[in-house]
Order: sequence, then structure tokens, then C-alpha cells
Amino acid sequence: MNALVAVILVVFAIAAVLALIRLVIGPSILDRAVAADVLLTEVLCILGADMVINHHTRSLPAMLIIAAVGVFGSIAVARFVARKENPR
Repeated sequence: MNALVAVILVVFAIAAVLALIRLVIGPSILDRAVAADVLLTEVLCILGADMVINHHTRSLPAMLIIAAVGVFGSIAVARFVARKENPR
């Protein structure tokens, strides 16, 4: 079980580093928005894995808040980009 947890953490760490690289270097705001969504999803997955491994549900409210922030952030970026591309 410890080896599996180590592998899971390494995979999450690699994915988070790659998303951070895209967040910093991303050529457009949409690339950065997608990278931010990936990072939020990473955090959700890590919290979910922690809940499964340690047999608790204490992280559930934090997961709901993080998911809501991700959705509202994506909507805000999409509206900003749509307004910027189609001025009235």
C-alpha cells in the first residue's frame, strides 16, 4: 500500500509541475485558464485520494469550495475572452 501511495503522489506531482509550466509559459489566456483548471483538479484528486487512504470525509467541504471556484473562474475567463473578441 505504501508503494502505491508513493506512485500516486509522484504522478500527481509530475502532473502539477507540467500544469504549472503551462500556467507560466502559456501563450494565451485560454491556455493559462485550462492550466489553472488542471491544477484545481489536481488538488481535488489529491484531497480525494487522501480521504480514501485515511478513511475520512473531513476534506469534502474544501473540495466543494475548490470545485465551485474552478467552475466560476472558468465562466469568468470565458466571458472575458468572448467580450474581448466580439466588442459591441
